Amino acid sequence: MTVASSNPVIILDPAQRVFPEFSLKRLLATVFEPVQDCRICVLTDFSDPASAMKGYSFLANPERFPVQCMAHESFVMGLSNGVMSELSMRGGDMFAFTATGGSNLDMDDGCFDSEGRELSLDADIYSNYDIILCISDWSATAPLTAKCRQFGFRGATLHGLNDIILQSGLAVDYLEVSKDTEKLRLALSGADEIEIDFTLEDSRVLTTKLLLGGQEAQKSHGLCRGKTPDVANLPAGEVYFVPGGAEGQFPMKYEDGTLGILDVKDRNISCSTLIEGAQATIDAHNVRLADDPMTGTLGELGFGTQVLPVAGADIQDEKILGTCHLATGRDDHLGGDIMPGMFKVHENSTHDDILFAPHKTPSFDISQVRMRRGAQEEVLIEHFKPGRYLIEALA
Repeated sequence: MTVASSNPVIILDPAQRVFPEFSLKRLLATVFEPVQDCRICVLTDFSDPASAMKGYSFLANPERFPVQCMAHESFVMGLSNGVMSELSMRGGDMFAFTATGGSNLDMDDGCFDSEGRELSLDADIYSNYDIILCISDWSATAPLTAKCRQFGFRGATLHGLNDIILQSGLAVDYLEVSKDTEKLRLALSGADEIEIDFTLEDSRVLTTKLLLGGQEAQKSHGLCRGKTPDVANLPAGEVYFVPGGAEGQFPMKYEDGTLGILDVKDRNISCSTLIEGAQATIDAHNVRLADDPMTGTLGELGFGTQVLPVAGADIQDEKILGTCHLATGRDDHLGGDIMPGMFKVHENSTHDDILFAPHKTPSFDISQVRMRRGAQEEVLIEHFKPGRYLIEALA
């Protein structure tokens, strides 16, 4: 992050930023500040973890298991090749659980070691390791946050890991990330409401208002130090709120490329209307909303705080300054009131981010994001670039 305080200018182009070479030792030392003899392990996920883990057979299929192979090469091997001894840590084992198939769904208790033996996450992993790194296809931040409070470990979730993330979002100095994120957290804390204007290709403007009630903003800043059980989300660099209410409309790009307009009332998405693409996709979403309304509850509003390259994975891309995101579903891991048990079926109790960024949603623009705090009104973002208020907060 580069800011000139006399005439505040922030470098937004990550190509102008020089990232240090990734260092696992530096990352772990900075994020966790591990104590003598603390035990560390790596978790990952497979649809068939018993066969994939036995003898590390998944390593023969790097194209099929890119995240898992990178977890082994950059973290498991890195730990055993000197990092553990340099940081006076023990363990370094790798375990796999059954892929949940959904973002932040609770995991089954069974897991497997490198010999293919079945173990228990509760009895054998959470109870016996001090630091747990979950490098998986599906995010496990919410369930691991609940488990760390129960068992007392610290950890980090790094789902969707790829080369770009490794060489940028995980290579940065998290002491500096934490400082910048705190500056923006203070700038946004106490907000009464935030409005987001979306401009579609046909020039229509949709507005969503998030009601925040003057709450203290929270942050994902990458540091997970001390004795307090906690789980960091890496890469980090985010300021977020749990909305108390929401109303209006916003566009959404579905996985198949279909675009829809979502109507929001009383914090809940009530229905979706087709802009372009497959009507069947819209219909399926509306059926899901009608069958299990909690799936449409807005549980988070987040803002990125870092200057990073697009990685093609939301875990990093939602941390980019100038982007924002909403999330539907469970928010108990963020201090919210939406719990897994409130959904009609377990498979629906996900926490799904909806990221608004130029590469992700090129068919519409965030024309403006405004914060109101009492009589104060500030422009936070215009056309996916931070407003002067945020730039000055970083100075």
